[in-house]
Amino acid sequence: MTLLLLLAVALIGVVTIFEDTATQTPAPVGNVAGIPQRMLEAYNRAVAAMSTLSPDCRGLDWTLLAALAQVESTQAQGHQIAADGLITPPIIGPILDGHGAGGNTTPVYDTDGGRWDGNSTYDAAVGALQFLPSTFAGLAAKVRPEGGANPNNIDDEAMAAALYLCGNGRDLTDPGQLFAAIYQYNASTAYVDEVLKWRQQFQTLGAGGTDVPASERAQRVIDAARSQIGVPYSWGGGDEQGKSTGVCCSEGGQDGRLVVGFDCSGLMLYAFAQVGVHLPRLASDQAGVGTRIPASAGVGALQPGDMVFFAPDGSRSDSAIYHVGLYIGGGQMIAAPKPGDHVKQQAVWSYNYAGGARVL
Repeated sequence: MTLLLLLAVALIGVVTIFEDTATQTPAPVGNVAGIPQRMLEAYNRAVAAMSTLSPDCRGLDWTLLAALAQVESTQAQGHQIAADGLITPPIIGPILDGHGAGGNTTPVYDTDGGRWDGNSTYDAAVGALQFLPSTFAGLAAKVRPEGGANPNNIDDEAMAAALYLCGNGRDLTDPGQLFAAIYQYNASTAYVDEVLKWRQQFQTLGAGGTDVPASERAQRVIDAARSQIGVPYSWGGGDEQGKSTGVCCSEGGQDGRLVVGFDCSGLMLYAFAQVGVHLPRLASDQAGVGTRIPASAGVGALQPGDMVFFAPDGSRSDSAIYHVGLYIGGGQMIAAPKPGDHVKQQAVWSYNYAGGARVL
């Protein structure tokens, strides 16, 4: 969303974070949880290009572009990214017709003849970084001088976002200028807070690293967890023998006594029991088994077969841990996420990451 896009972002409970931005986070070596590798490549290319296109700009790194894409489109989740950067199907935001819902109170009339947003009466934000067609058009000549810039190409849009943030040579290591750069995307302090929160998460998780091969025992644990993919989540369900009914009741009201399956820690009980490791029942207690891997080390410090934990944002106490998954490599984990869901493979969550534990 650009400054021209007058949509309010409904965000709660976020405190503005101005971390020390004088030291930029290096480009990641390996995977960063939840970010497709092709998008990481686009962010890094855009940052590198600013040395020529906006040489007076300071402090821009890949984490800021990634944070914007996280808030705007969850890293183009649900869409395909081709080798040439094209995102399909196209990402098109709400038509800005001023109908009133979700802060859409001021019509933004068409500027592109419907070329990018499919509407020749009103505009809509487009792409993984949600540019209005008119804003993207103002940057297109710098993005791709030969012509053909496309807001649904992640290379083109990341370059446009880098130029937009850099402005006329902003110093993004200065908190005030960083705030202004993000605020122009969406004139909302809550929006700035959310972007900065995600940037801080990516700075923590983006240390990179290369996954080592799973040991024989770790692979057996991973295979055991993987064999349960699709099994329903059951509050308090699962033990060393496998899926089971659970207990009553989750915060959302699920009565585990009525569902045969696993909760997050129950899945760990079962998977690790297959190699003779007997874990305590609760995720917060499971964090105390083996060698603790601090969140500050990043996801790159994990190895296949490690448990990975999550706690409320900012908590430093293992007693606050509320979720656990099994790291399988490549920034991915197998976990039983929540009531109403099922055991699945998913990216290690970038939010509320609380490190891991190496038991094997």
